[in-house]
Amino acid sequence: MKDYIGNPLQIRGAEQYALKNGKGNGMRFLYIRNGLGLEAWLSLDRAGDVSRLSFGGDNFGFFSPCGYVAPQYYDGKGSGFLKSFTAGFFTTCGLTAVGSPCVDDGEELGLHGTVSHIPAELIGIEETTQSLTVKLKIIDGVIFGRKLVMNRVYTFSYTQNTFEVRDTVSNEGDTVSPYMIMYHCNMGYPLLSENSIVKIPNNKVTPRNERAKGDLDNALNMEKPQAKYEECCFYYDMIEKKGVASAGIYNKDISKGVVLSYNTNTLPCFTQWKMMGKTDYVLGLEPGNCTPDGRDVLRADGTLKFLNPEESCTTAVKFTFVNDKKNFEGAF
Repeated sequence: MKDYIGNPLQIRGAEQYALKNGKGNGMRFLYIRNGLGLEAWLSLDRAGDVSRLSFGGDNFGFFSPCGYVAPQYYDGKGSGFLKSFTAGFFTTCGLTAVGSPCVDDGEELGLHGTVSHIPAELIGIEETTQSLTVKLKIIDGVIFGRKLVMNRVYTFSYTQNTFEVRDTVSNEGDTVSPYMIMYHCNMGYPLLSENSIVKIPNNKVTPRNERAKGDLDNALNMEKPQAKYEECCFYYDMIEKKGVASAGIYNKDISKGVVLSYNTNTLPCFTQWKMMGKTDYVLGLEPGNCTPDGRDVLRADGTLKFLNPEESCTTAVKFTFVNDKKNFEGAF
């Protein structure tokens, strides 16, 4: 291929950009193309999360009304997170709190934790003929408190329409720390519509509340946008093959879809967030090591995870993009 081009960026690679307007002014982004139709925007000032993603020219993620919001506007009290929840293709929730605001062990915790509002350090970009690797470092630490470090590695394939995000969280403090992480993957239009097929192979589904209980039989059926729609969450006991579980969405209208796969040993929980509201139209597919019920609830029921001093845990999610229904169904 090299004889046909003047610069690799003509076909694929990574480029850095900065925004110059509004609440996103100054935010750094890494724009990545794999040369096969996959494009992703990593938000370096928001933990390196994927703010936007397209495949074959079609948008896949949900971009919230907040738009781009720099970390200095973050409100960590109560549900203030929603004022800067860009959503995007995925937002990382954690690292010591996920889900409902609460007070736990004397600490006031806001919705979904702080990590997604922490700027990442770009450690390096490595490129081969087979793939592009991005290495990031996110420090979630305070004096007299938690000292967690997340080393994040993205691997984008140059031979297939796939990428993987792999996070290693280490406790560099001298006390035991709660450890919670959830990948808030947000599917949006045109991938998401009333014609989308959603697959979440499972042994059992548990509705989060009475509202979800009433919609249980309809959980996997996507609907048209509706006014005043009340969100639903469902918890899945996933079917796994050799410790790996998968979920995905496909839309025949654009002949495209995505399948996400992950290891259930480190990410034992899976949440579906169904929100069919007008303009707030999004499907969340969310593997994690916890549910979004809040840290106080998990501590009380004995499911809260911890990291000891000098202990680390690695989690990973792989995304596979397809443009054929047969390939989508063959992934399960």
